[in-house]
Amino acid sequence: MRFTTQEILPVVQPYRLDLTVDALRRLASNAVDVVGPDGAYYRALAVDGELEAVRVVQRDGAQIEIQASGSRDASAIVRRMLGVDVDLSDWLARSAKIPWLARIADYCRGVKPPRYATLWEAATHAIVFQQISIHAASAIMGRMVAALGRRVEIDGVTLRAFPTPAALLAADDAVLQAAGLSTNKRVHLRAVAAAIQDGDIVDTAIETMPTAQAAEALVRIRGLGPWSAAVILLRGFGRLDTFPMRDSGVARSIKLLSGDPEIDVDAVLETLGPTRGMLYFHLLLGRLRNLVPSAPD
Repeated sequence: MRFTTQEILPVVQPYRLDLTVDALRRLASNAVDVVGPDGAYYRALAVDGELEAVRVVQRDGAQIEIQASGSRDASAIVRRMLGVDVDLSDWLARSAKIPWLARIADYCRGVKPPRYATLWEAATHAIVFQQISIHAASAIMGRMVAALGRRVEIDGVTLRAFPTPAALLAADDAVLQAAGLSTNKRVHLRAVAAAIQDGDIVDTAIETMPTAQAAEALVRIRGLGPWSAAVILLRGFGRLDTFPMRDSGVARSIKLLSGDPEIDVDAVLETLGPTRGMLYFHLLLGRLRNLVPSAPD
């Protein structure tokens, strides 16, 4: 496979591709969203049912460059995944009112809300990452992708396409168990895969629904509760008006990064209003970059 097309996309400034990709990947061990030796972002995507590789670099503060294999247009998917059109001026104004968060937002200035490529990918991550550590979940996801995802080589970089619902449904239970998926997670993943494959729930339908209605539609699917629905809507559909509450990792991160073990999370979310979802990504980057406040002298 080789790159055959090139496109320049304008971005809403400020924009930082590196921070946005970090927020998307979570950890460097991510085998689907890859940063190559050249610092570019690489990804294998399903475009019109065919597998296509993309390479993305930031040319300057106002533009990114996309290279793609084949003749299909991958730019629409990349625009959506990397948040290039999202205006975060309201977030910047609101986060500036919270001193500890303003410090992190200033460090992370330019990060955009990344999105998974599909509803299926977002739901899979929500299920796999629920109630276990980020490192354990990433390891499980890596093994599942290695077992079920198609392999692509381009520019000396190895990519794995995210497994399809059909691949998950066709997989032997022993393969999923060997990846580290518990019985409950296997059952829930199969239920969501079947619902998507049968058309019981569709990306385009969720995209058009108001957030509350979309959440109701998601929780009707076996294996998806309110927390999973919030994560799917935030990380899969860019709904910044939602925030995954009752998340122990989020609670620990807020206390750590704010330096306040008694912090009033509800007050923070009220101040952030319809941009509260960006807090999730800033907490993630804050932990990844160790932006813990310095201890007083």
